[in-house]
Amino acid sequence: MKNSASFRRDRMKKGVYILPNLITTANLFCGFYSAIASMKGMYEIAAITILIAVVLDGLDGRIARITHTTSKFGAEYDSLCDLVTFGVAPAFLLYNWSLISYGKWGWLAAFLFVVCGALRLARFNVQVGVIDSRVFNGLPIPGGAAVAATAVLLFFFLGGEGNFPSLAVMIGAVAVALFMVSSIKYYSFKDLNFFSRKPFTSFVLIVVILVIVVAEPQIMLFTFAFGYSLSGPLWSIYRFGRKLLTEFRAKKSPCEAARPQGGASQ
Repeated sequence: MKNSASFRRDRMKKGVYILPNLITTANLFCGFYSAIASMKGMYEIAAITILIAVVLDGLDGRIARITHTTSKFGAEYDSLCDLVTFGVAPAFLLYNWSLISYGKWGWLAAFLFVVCGALRLARFNVQVGVIDSRVFNGLPIPGGAAVAATAVLLFFFLGGEGNFPSLAVMIGAVAVALFMVSSIKYYSFKDLNFFSRKPFTSFVLIVVILVIVVAEPQIMLFTFAFGYSLSGPLWSIYRFGRKLLTEFRAKKSPCEAARPQGGASQ
């Protein structure tokens, strides 16, 4: 036990990697600033800073892997920052923008979003290396935060003003929270390699998508975020339907084989 403790102290004495942890700190700053903006009623700014944090969250891990600066400290720090940025900040945004109208039920729905995000992060940390890295077990917490942030931006883009006391927001917040702690599989995009050769049509398709996003960012970002949140359940329903169809065909085949051949009339 002593040797293990001294080994950890020696590792910490060597310091931490600056660049990836600096990006993670910027992620945390965005989450904290988003919460402050939400309390001041600056909902669009709060939503935009959450989306900036989503980009930063994707960068810190990738940069750490590319520069070979991954560490246990960095992973733990990243999880703590993600809870604030993608759990607490979106809950503040949803509560101040919409859920405050529902009193106790409103803040309980916001709390459910936070606690499900915390559980999602804890489960992810213990399942690293256990499940297939190509999929996420449950909706990733940045994805849940992106749904909340893009919904707010779409509301103001469509001409909305001030608060939006809608039951649909509460239902959506609860649904996203439950998706995060579910066992539904979501594609992780971790097997995509943008540094390898791709077909020419793939490059053209990416350019077209970027042009559409730049032209109508609020609509397209919400479409991507909302579509991704539904992709897991829809894919699970599709797989379940195919399984039932396969079992039905398997049961039907022996029955057809057992039927007498020929058409003798009676």
